[in-house]
Amino acid sequence: MKFQVRVIYLAVWMVFLLVFIRVDFRFSLGDFIDVTERVCGCTSCIMDPQEEPWFIERYDGKVPKLMNRANSNISALTHNWWMRLQPSRSVNLSDVVEPLFSLFRDEEHYSDSGPDRCRTCAVVGNSANLIRSHYGAMIDAHDFVFRMNHGPTQGYERDVGLKTTHRAIYPESAVDLDNSTHLVLLPFKVLDLQWLISVFTTKNITRTYHAVKPYIKANKDKVMIINPEFIRYVYERWLMKKGKYPSTGFIILMLAVHICDQVNVFGFGASANGRWYHYFDHWHRQSIHAGVHRGGVEYDVILKLEQQQRIKMYKGW
Repeated sequence: MKFQVRVIYLAVWMVFLLVFIRVDFRFSLGDFIDVTERVCGCTSCIMDPQEEPWFIERYDGKVPKLMNRANSNISALTHNWWMRLQPSRSVNLSDVVEPLFSLFRDEEHYSDSGPDRCRTCAVVGNSANLIRSHYGAMIDAHDFVFRMNHGPTQGYERDVGLKTTHRAIYPESAVDLDNSTHLVLLPFKVLDLQWLISVFTTKNITRTYHAVKPYIKANKDKVMIINPEFIRYVYERWLMKKGKYPSTGFIILMLAVHICDQVNVFGFGASANGRWYHYFDHWHRQSIHAGVHRGGVEYDVILKLEQQQRIKMYKGW
């Protein structure tokens, strides 16, 4: 009987030692092995996991962002919605795809995300809250700097920076670009795509719903086109169908959220005195009106993105 007790006691002791050794061994591994899979190469990333579901419920990384031949066959739902944004007499989208990508690069852009990439992006709006902000050097330090429409840099370098890697335009807001800047077209109608082709070929389109430039300086090899599927996705998933369609600034901000690892936002929102106007406007001009856009809804989404540490906003002083 005593022998059996000793055997049981020894067995219990051995089990205890094995458990202790196993726990200690696992603890030691944790000191040397990083079991956390990195989303990107930055210290913090837009796609870092969080418990709050709001972002993940809306985010869809599979939606085509920039057009190419392969993703230009948009859904019937998107086509019908998009064709109603700015109705105009024009051909079908399918009729312009071939000439479009015979002229411009037909490739899949920015599909290189991974644990080794750290792409920092500045999205620079045109708000007057940039005045006397001295953000220029900070903006220029980013890998990508997105600017909208005709927001100038010359004469405003100290506040808005000098670097521009991408400028988002549509025909009615077109400006000349230098040879190193990507022209990012936001097409709200097929005529916008025809205008883009015309700019680099016949130069014969001079009017959409009002007069447009038939020619601008830009690098043909750096042209990019926002996919209508992405515009509709931003409108429905992020703005919950508020307004008629998203603003240029909001679409580009969401593009950055989908192709960058860190996004810093400058020049969005009202000025310090609560007025909405551009940093390059004269003080006496009237405030900006949102028009077809729901500026308040867009701004609330931007604030929510910042609250969840997906982006960082710089609102001036």
